Amino acid sequence: MATKAILAIDEGTTNSKVVLVNAMGEIIASGAAPVPIEHPKSGWVQQDANEIWSATKLAIKSCLAKANDIEIVGLGISNQRESILIWDRKTGTPLGPIISWQCRRTAAKCDALRQDGYEPNVIAKTGLPLDPMFPPTKVAWLLENHGKDTADICVGTVDSWLIWKLSGGKTHASDRSNAARTQLFNLADGQWDKELCALFGIDIDTLPAVYDSSHIFGETHATGVLPDGIPIASAIGDSHAALFGHGAFHDGDGKITFGTGSSVMTTLPEFITPPDGITTTIAWSLNGRSTYAFEGNILVSAAIFPWAADMLGLSGVEELIDLAQTVEDSDSVCLVPAHVGLGSPHWASQARGLVSGLSFNSKPAHMARAATDSVAHQVADVLEVIKHTERCIGRLFIDGGPSNNKFLMQCVANSISHSIIPCRNTEASALGAAHLAGLSTGFWPNLEAVASLASHGTPYKPKMPAEKLLSQRTAWREAVARTVLRV
Repeated sequence: MATKAILAIDEGTTNSKVVLVNAMGEIIASGAAPVPIEHPKSGWVQQDANEIWSATKLAIKSCLAKANDIEIVGLGISNQRESILIWDRKTGTPLGPIISWQCRRTAAKCDALRQDGYEPNVIAKTGLPLDPMFPPTKVAWLLENHGKDTADICVGTVDSWLIWKLSGGKTHASDRSNAARTQLFNLADGQWDKELCALFGIDIDTLPAVYDSSHIFGETHATGVLPDGIPIASAIGDSHAALFGHGAFHDGDGKITFGTGSSVMTTLPEFITPPDGITTTIAWSLNGRSTYAFEGNILVSAAIFPWAADMLGLSGVEELIDLAQTVEDSDSVCLVPAHVGLGSPHWASQARGLVSGLSFNSKPAHMARAATDSVAHQVADVLEVIKHTERCIGRLFIDGGPSNNKFLMQCVANSISHSIIPCRNTEASALGAAHLAGLSTGFWPNLEAVASLASHGTPYKPKMPAEKLLSQRTAWREAVARTVLRV
């Protein structure tokens, strides 16, 4: 008898991953394929929509080749956020590239709109500041440079493109979590905003229909890699999917994803205009009701480790972290990793890295410890902004490669003075998409059943005395202030 399973696509910036998840919530097979990235000019980052579709099909083939006697009962999608494309509705041909979330080509346009005073209204409606990371100025650029001669255009994020391709061009749709990242979706009204579309010169009719994250968007048709008729049963942004995959279903629950940079999210029951330094977004939408979230994005997190190891003449990251553990603290040395500017909650794009607090007693081990502490301090900065909103912070889950390092995670728990809970499965985004697809197809009966699937390790509890924590946080804030004042 065939094993029933959910197939989940996790389409990231550099790889397309596919997993099969059984009724116990276990990943029983997986596959992956790389996605090329282009940098045609300084600050420009783009991808080819057809290459993303090809990589997705290769990953599906690889996954299915490792599975025996499987019945796929539903398909879920998690995807890189804020990357945007346009295509011909009649032919399905992409018009120009996918402009990546990393691309800065529309920075000047964002600056001009900010100078003209539009930003407060944009933030009030969307929870997002005017920044080239977000799609509307990119869409305007695509329409101007690639859409002039095409009358019937589709505009979409990567989830919309995959839904279009998986359905054989029958469905142009998105979910609320992805729509919320376009800066065209009014979070309070729960629909595309006509005023914002007019501001950015975008025809509202080119945008996808928007549904719950757990929803039957359509069925597979003529994909070449999957049988026809499989329900396309979920779509959600990848960071949001990881939050859902952790089972962060209570108000204030959140997650910290550690990687090159870091993402901090905590859930909210309703839309709240964000305080300076963080954004508000839709985490997911179920049964017509959206769960919201505060989010802070840190630009340089674990990326500081190889740099610091090289500067100290060490063999690599492992030796750096081993060295950091040989001292009790950094002895007042602070390393602010503003190598490409400071992200949330400071948002100082022109800031650059700074080392402070050096004395003749400072040793390489103190520098190594300052590097590891910088990851923890930046997370603490974001969470302090959230705490100042008087919103409770509940369970905090952690994921990403660096979350496997016990020493580093204990530093984080100490600096934020809050327990953090590790995830046993590294594919949290794919699992979140699978869980949502399982809900819409009845594979799992309710949210309680999905919550029971989450698998977590032993929490890291804060151990640092309050007086010592205050001293370290004060030194860090002073270092950040020096960094920002240099701008």
